[in-house]
Amino acid sequence: MHKLTHKIETSELEAGDHIYSYRAAFVYSHHGIYIGENKVVHFTSGSKASSSVLSLMSSSTSKLQSAVCSNCDFGNHKNGVTLSCLDCFLGEHGSLFRYKYGVSKHKYIAKVRGGSCTTAQSSPPQLVIHRANFLLENGFAKYNLFEKNCEDFALYCKTALIVKHGGCSGQIKLLTDGIVKRYKADIGVRNDVDKVEVEDLASYLENL
Repeated sequence: MHKLTHKIETSELEAGDHIYSYRAAFVYSHHGIYIGENKVVHFTSGSKASSSVLSLMSSSTSKLQSAVCSNCDFGNHKNGVTLSCLDCFLGEHGSLFRYKYGVSKHKYIAKVRGGSCTTAQSSPPQLVIHRANFLLENGFAKYNLFEKNCEDFALYCKTALIVKHGGCSGQIKLLTDGIVKRYKADIGVRNDVDKVEVEDLASYLENL
């Protein structure tokens, strides 16, 4: 285990983990839920990359699709939720990181980079896997970089918490708000969130 980062080896993976890997020379990270048996459920935009940082972040699927193997499910996903093998999820960089849950305020603010931890508590692994598989079959939401991105998807699978208006992606909040405001926007401390189980999620989002 790497003590100063959240980097892990594949041998340390556990089903139900929220994992991420950096893209574009560490400009941004792509997030997903490891469900076991070398498979990851994740949320993608399906758009093509362009030169801007935000466009790179919103097109997290483009490089993955170009190197996808026969075991992956690109092209058959429901509203951007897709299944891939771990190698294709990790992409060119190949490094694997595990998102931390239940961290203290001090540890959260100490993180220079957003999108690596939250003060919120995780649900048990079996519930996390159930949510991910349900959304793979039924869809999550329309991809939106600022409100519903890959990190928001993984956070929902882990906690069943939904922000009523806007998203809770730590890497986006760091870009737009800075470290202090990013803490206030963390899903574990803000008060404009609801806990919505996955079977009720579609109707909840329609009524927002």
